[in-house]
This record gives sequence, C-alpha cells and structure tokens, in this order.
Amino acid sequence: MDSRIGARALALTLGGWRTRTPTYEALADGIRLLCLDNRIAAHTALPAERELAAALGLSRATVAAAYRSLRESGHIESTRGSGSITLPQVRRGAGRVFDDGDGIDLQQASPAAWPGLAGVMAEVGADAASLVGRPGYDIVGSIDLRAAIADRYSARGIPTDPEEILVTNGGQHAIHLVTDALLHPGSTALLETPTYPHATEAIKATGARVTGTPVTVDDGWDLDRAVQAFRRARPALAYLMPWFQNPTGRTMTSLDAATFRAAADAAGSVLVIDETTAELAIDAAAPVALDFGHRAVRIGSLGKTVWGGLRVGWVRGDRAFIRRLVASRPRRDLGTAEFEQAVATRLLRMMPDILPQRAALLGRGRDAVVAALRTSLPGWKVPVPHGGVSLWVGLDAPRSGSLVLAARREGVLLSAGPRFSVDGGYESYLRVPFTAPAGQMRDAVAVLARLWPEVSGHAAAPAIDETEAVAAIV
Repeated sequence: MDSRIGARALALTLGGWRTRTPTYEALADGIRLLCLDNRIAAHTALPAERELAAALGLSRATVAAAYRSLRESGHIESTRGSGSITLPQVRRGAGRVFDDGDGIDLQQASPAAWPGLAGVMAEVGADAASLVGRPGYDIVGSIDLRAAIADRYSARGIPTDPEEILVTNGGQHAIHLVTDALLHPGSTALLETPTYPHATEAIKATGARVTGTPVTVDDGWDLDRAVQAFRRARPALAYLMPWFQNPTGRTMTSLDAATFRAAADAAGSVLVIDETTAELAIDAAAPVALDFGHRAVRIGSLGKTVWGGLRVGWVRGDRAFIRRLVASRPRRDLGTAEFEQAVATRLLRMMPDILPQRAALLGRGRDAVVAALRTSLPGWKVPVPHGGVSLWVGLDAPRSGSLVLAARREGVLLSAGPRFSVDGGYESYLRVPFTAPAGQMRDAVAVLARLWPEVSGHAAAPAIDETEAVAAIV
C-alpha cells in the first residue's frame, strides 16, 4: 500500500456523484471514475465503510454495497486487516478504434503518424551500419539533433546553442527531469487550471505542493489572480502551456507572457514552458515567439507534430541547468536511442513540409467534431480553437464524470473535466480531442448525444434508497 485517502478527502473529491440509482452503484461509479482517471492512485487505501458512510451521510450498508460492486469490477480488493485497496487499471491505446473494433478511445489526444514517417525511418535504417557500431543511446543527445533543435529556436528569435539542449525520451520524460530538478517536498509549484494532468502528477510525485491559476476558453489567463498567486505562494516553478493550451486551446498574448515573466522574476520562480503543442496551428501561421526571459526552461517533443510513438523530446535551458539535468539523469534512465535521434534529426529539417500537413489533418478533425457537437448537442458550448489537439466543451449540466462512465459502457473512452483540475471542479466540462479520424469522432458524438438526456436528467440529487442498498448485500 502506497497511500491512504481519508473519508472527508474522498467525499470532496467525489463531487456530484449522486447521478443514478441505486445509490450504492452511483457511489461505486464515482470511485471507479477516480481510479480510471488516476485521481486516486493504484494501491491507495480507501476509508473504512463506517467512516465514509458518516462523511457522505449514508448508511454503512450502502457503502458496503458500493465496495462490493468495486471488488466485483476489479477496481479494489479488500483484505482483513488492510481494508479496501485500489487496484491498477489497464488503459487501452489512444485515439483509435480498439483492436477488437468495438469502441473508440479518445482519452489521449494523439494524432496518427505523419504519413512520411515510415519513409524517413527506412532511410535511417538503410544507414544502420553507422549506428550499430556505437553504444546505441546517448545521455545528452547527438550533436546533430541538438544543433537542429537549437537552429529552430534561433529561427524563432530565441538564440540557442546546442549546449543549451538536452534530448529526452519524449515530452513527459522531459517534464519529470525538470520537475525533479526544481522541486522537493515542501516546495510549491504553480500550474494553470485546467491543465495537462500528467504534468500535475509529475509535480505531485516530487512531494511538492500545487496551486492553480485559472485559464478559460473565453478569457484566457486571469492575470490578476496569477500575479496574486506568485506573490502568495512564491512557487519554485510555474508550469505553463502558452500556445494552444491543453485543454482550453488558448494562446497567450505578449501581455500575458510579460505579466507571467515579471511575476516569476519577482517571486524567484522558474517558468517551465511546455511547447509540445506550440506548432500545431490550424487557421494561421505559427504564433509569434513570446519572451519569458533567459531563466525560462522550455520543453518540446515530436509526439504531437509527428507521432506519439517517436519518443524524442528535449529541454532547452541555460548551460548550468542542462549540466545539472545530465548529472541527475542516470537515476531515471541511461539516454535516448540513437536510431530515434537520427530519425528526429531528419524530421526537424522537414518541418516546413510536415506542419502544413498536420494543420490540414487537425483542421478536418476539428471541423468535423465541432459540427457534430453543435448539431447533436445544441445546449453545449462548443469552442473553435485555432490550433492544438482538443476542445474544452462546456456542458449544460455538471455531469461530466457520469457521462464519461456511461460512454465507457458504450465503448467510447474520454476523460472527464475534473481530470484536468488542479484544485477541484470542472464537472461541467469535457475534453473532446479532434485527433482521431472524422468518422470515428462523429460516431463518438452520436453516442454522447444518445446518452446525455438520460445522464443529465439526474441533475437533482435523488433520494437515498437505503432499502435497495441493504437488499443488495443480502
């Protein structure tokens, strides 16, 4: 057992869970969603039945029935002396039809591979003799790849030397390396909310506290609250996605960037700039460079622009920070594969051809899902982002978690709004990626439209059916 969640904390995290009857199954569904979204980690001890019943205002029989349902569905196990422990949940592949053809998984926003990738891999493979004579991995990154990355930064108006680049095993790996270097138990990190959930998880894994600053589809970043958060929390780092923010799709203005830079400088904070979606413009040219100052640490990857299976990312920082990452990296891994680095080097030189094709692909997906949602679910607030990989859709009832669970039973996998929260909320939002083929996304919207009247019809909390709960465990 790695951790424990108290009854009061679980009650708060569950939010509006009373969405169906019987009551015990609604409670079980709420806990299932927290496990599936990793908001309750595997191997976490749940509260005792009596404690949770008191916190939720239920009978112990109702909670016992919910726990039994969770055991039967493989979400928890209960042993004498240890209580009920959450179990690891298997996650299916993302953004495509399942291997058995029975569903659509949209939990991760990953576009299909750029069509020319196989040819580039074949070209590199033809030159394999020059690679297999070497160790096969590199803890800093090949000079050719680092030079290619540095050149792209310099072309954007950010003069960069290859010595200021560290190559990583994808963007997520880069986030872990950076947060491990900048945070420690008791320090504080500032994140946008909503935000990329795996960044939140990486930060929490360091033992640091997290605090949020809001960003919305309509208004972007709340600069007044951001400045207050820097003054109050004095975070060691602030993690930001300034271009096509995940999940809202917003892009910062020069004023936004200047405000965050000044607030971070005053608080002694390091700005960690996630640029993994920065080049995914759909309607216009790539956004202009934003000035976050020389202390900013930038993270990028080829996961969204080329293919999620090409595990090549990078960190851009000053030389001292890069040396610090290199020194600490062997505790996590021994380097990035040279074959993938050789592929990435060629791809970076081809970005002027790749990015317009990605824009066309993502534009078709975005337009298809926007049209389907606005036609089938006119009560929802459906934005049209100018780039990125997903929509942050406003629902007309706070039932995101219930809808996600209902859709899962119909073979459509999505992530509920609270998954992207730093400090709670977002039950009235749903992230809908537009990275899958248009036909699959229209099919997914059809499922959501069919389920929504039933799910949203339980907006008022039903009466607690204690008799049904007791009968369920007899």
